[in-house]
Amino acid sequence: MQGEDAELTAAVRAAQEGDECAFRTVYRAVHPRLLGYVRTLVPEADTEDVASEAWLQIARDLHRFEGDADRFRGWTARIARNRALDHIRARGRRPATTSADDETELAVLPAGSDTVGEALEAIGTGHTMALISRLPRDQAEAVVLRVVVGLDAKGAAKVLGKRPGAVRTAAHRGLRKLAELLDAEEGTGDGVPAVPRAGATRGVTEKTRRTLRET
Repeated sequence: MQGEDAELTAAVRAAQEGDECAFRTVYRAVHPRLLGYVRTLVPEADTEDVASEAWLQIARDLHRFEGDADRFRGWTARIARNRALDHIRARGRRPATTSADDETELAVLPAGSDTVGEALEAIGTGHTMALISRLPRDQAEAVVLRVVVGLDAKGAAKVLGKRPGAVRTAAHRGLRKLAELLDAEEGTGDGVPAVPRAGATRGVTEKTRRTLRET
């Protein structure tokens, strides 16, 4: 278990024993990524409210959780997703549906695309996170769960109620579409802030490449 994961696992266990300082550590470690995920599900104006509802449930049900840091991230993401869908239903909005193509396995897609690499280079920037909201919802969720939240394909699949292969496919397609959006903005010359390239987010890129390669 890597250092960051070991620290989060220890903090979760301490929080389950009633350590308030440990719970704050858990919150600081998980909340930014969880908020990014919620942004793919509800309008920006509603994200803080939905995230707050999710954390209320996380705090209430924390004693029931069992597992390590990876399982905890998946557990919190699943709670956040359920609260977001409740929020959508309460306002009479209809959640976006996914297409039959989502069940296509990643094996049918080309690997090692330069455009995907460029998207991974930029994924850690706030501007790129805003662009993710323009992706189809299934792709946005898959990209954020795998690259930002840090779940593997199986963990993301549990959150989404899909097969791991479908999640890999959606994440791959989402990254390709994200790269297209980045390239389109760079070509407009309309004053859109430049997105950092290789080197600026190298650590994020290497980590996310490993995340997307695993099974």
